[in-house]
Parts: sequence; C-alpha cells; structure tokens
Amino acid sequence: MKIKKYLHSCLVFEQDGYKLLFDPGQFSFAEGRVTADMFADTDSIVITHIHPDHFDLDILKSILALNNAKIYTNKQVGEQLQKAGLPFSLIESGKHEIGPFILEAVPVTHEPLLDNPAPQMTAFVINNKVLHPVDTLSDELLAYKGIDVLLMVTMAPFANELKIAAFADKLQPRQVLPVHDGYARDFFIKQRYANYKRHFEKQGILFHEVLAIGEGIDVE
Repeated sequence: MKIKKYLHSCLVFEQDGYKLLFDPGQFSFAEGRVTADMFADTDSIVITHIHPDHFDLDILKSILALNNAKIYTNKQVGEQLQKAGLPFSLIESGKHEIGPFILEAVPVTHEPLLDNPAPQMTAFVINNKVLHPVDTLSDELLAYKGIDVLLMVTMAPFANELKIAAFADKLQPRQVLPVHDGYARDFFIKQRYANYKRHFEKQGILFHEVLAIGEGIDVE
C-alpha cells in the first residue's frame, strides 16, 4: 500500500492499482499547485467531514468530471452532496470494503474551534495499519496504540505542538506521516518537521518529512 500526500489532508491511498482519495479540500487546491487532473484515475473518494479544508463541492465536481469515482462520507456531508445531485454511500462506523481496502470507520469529535460548531467527523483505520484521526487528538483513539502509521496533524488552530506531540507520544505508532499543514509556507513546514523528527527519534518513531506534492510512503 502506498500513501501519497497532495498538501494539507488531501491523500491518495493506492493498492493493487486501485486509488482511494481522501479529502480534496480548499487548502490543497488554493494556489493551483494541486489540480483535479492529478486525480483523474481515482476510483473512490472519502470525505471525512464538512470543513472546507477537507470538503469543497466545486473541487469535488471537477474531479468527478474526469472519472466515475464513488463517494463515501457521513450524513452531514451527504446532505450537501444530495442537494447537488451527487450520489454517495454512507460510511460512519464499522468496517467497510472499498476495492482492495478495508476501512474501519470511527465516529470522533472534532477538536474545539473558536465560534465554530463541531461537525460530524469520521476517523479511519485503513487495512489495520494506518490510523487517520483527522482533526481529533482524543484519547478514545488510544485503542489503536502501537499502530504502524499515524497520519498526524502537525499544525492547526485547535492545537499546538505540545498537544499534538503528546497525543502521538501516547499512541506510540511505529511511523508518523504529517498532515494538516497546507496553510503554512514551505520554509516553515520544513522547520517544524525537523523539530518533530528530533522529538520522535528519541522514542524510536520514524517521522517522514514528506514535502513535495505527490510524495509519500510505502506501507507493507
């Protein structure tokens, strides 16, 4: 299984020629560095929650114009898709097979934001190897302690590095792939990655400094 990052929390999981796209939101596409044609061969799309950095209807339509991808999401996002006439499959809890992937959907609570109601949000465990908490740092996910890969929020208005690192320290994954940093400049991202890498190296956790668009990791 390969995981490729396209800025912020826009990710492509690939296995056996099947491509599963997560959260093609505004922050990834804002500067034109990521474009819809990069996902022309996408087979399925998962939307974790309704926030615009994870879900944008126009962006989604531009991708769907290039393929026949199936959409998987929760009820709150689904209501917006339904209004737009876009078909989708509901995926909110339990295990689901999507192509060669097994996704365990876990309902979670978004970290608090200033003057912003909490959206319905779904975290995922992919193939029993990758934990995608999305925008939560909740102890309820410690049930997956020791998982192979953590997709870790690295910057956010709802957290600082101490809180983020503390969550990962408790979870103790073997590897960390950083996400949720699409609003920062490259020089600053590099600096923060170096800081996280030093921190996790002390615990024997591999931190992947994934910087280039479309760069990623292989997960055995």
